[in-house]
Amino acid sequence: MPFIPRRVACNAVLGILLAVLAGPTLAQANYPSKTIKFVNNFPPGGPSDILARSLADALQSSLKQTVIVENKAGARGNLGADAVAKSAADGYTVLVGIDTTFTINPHIYKTMAFKASDLKPVLIMASSGLLVGVNSGIGIKTMTELVARGKSKGLALSSGGSGSPGHLAAELFSDATQAKVAHIPYKGNTPAVMAVVAGEVDGGMLATPGMLPHVKSGKVTPMAVTSAQRSQLLPDTPTVAEAGLKDLEQEVLYLVMVPAATPEPVVQTLQKAMVEGLNRPDIQARMANLDLHPEVHTGADAAKRLQQTSERYARLARATGMKVE
Repeated sequence: MPFIPRRVACNAVLGILLAVLAGPTLAQANYPSKTIKFVNNFPPGGPSDILARSLADALQSSLKQTVIVENKAGARGNLGADAVAKSAADGYTVLVGIDTTFTINPHIYKTMAFKASDLKPVLIMASSGLLVGVNSGIGIKTMTELVARGKSKGLALSSGGSGSPGHLAAELFSDATQAKVAHIPYKGNTPAVMAVVAGEVDGGMLATPGMLPHVKSGKVTPMAVTSAQRSQLLPDTPTVAEAGLKDLEQEVLYLVMVPAATPEPVVQTLQKAMVEGLNRPDIQARMANLDLHPEVHTGADAAKRLQQTSERYARLARATGMKVE
């Protein structure tokens, strides 16, 4: 074996160490240098999926990289979130979904394969409320009448499944008004809406776009929306606060999350590109059709909003005994 001077050997080792240490920094500076994957943790065709695909198209233009969308649904969003939580923290696997995975699920599932803290928000993009609607045949037209009916005869309210925003809204309604509510879960928002239309249930607190055709046909009577502002699709329908029931206020938050260890420069690159994309007129129009209100929060502000929402729902879960096995 040839003799290698100690100084040369040390310099070689130092060079290797510097190259190893510089690797992550160089990768961050070159981000993105390959395909980005958006994971939407709900089935295709829903609002979060449509928004994810719109955003993917925008980022392909601005970042000059391919952005694909993969739907990984199941367990009210837990499966997709778990897949992202366990992925490399390099900005190439990104969760695009809604807050319930992090603000409701930890309080109603007995066990979860990941912790909410395993992911961190890139940004909150938008919010939307639910429409409080009833089958027009029961003759109720206002929230005051709905509360009275719930206290006297009880109400059967549909939702898109146990642990869904509609289920949470039904529990909020019962807890805040002391109305007697029977929660009837269905497999998705569409069958839950059709149950209201068919009179299988008295009503529901469901996504406005799905209810809108039946409001227009006169089969569903809208009484209020659970958001802080009125619906863009039903501007004459009051908010629950305007109807005197602010405790029923509830909004679904549309967000982007990455593994918690993702470097901040990568997060900031994603934030900048996404905010620019959300400001595109075509995406703004699509959001309006989905009844989504643009509401951008980043960093600590987004984390605080999610924490406050989670704490509120934790109290509700304890009070009502909401659980999903």
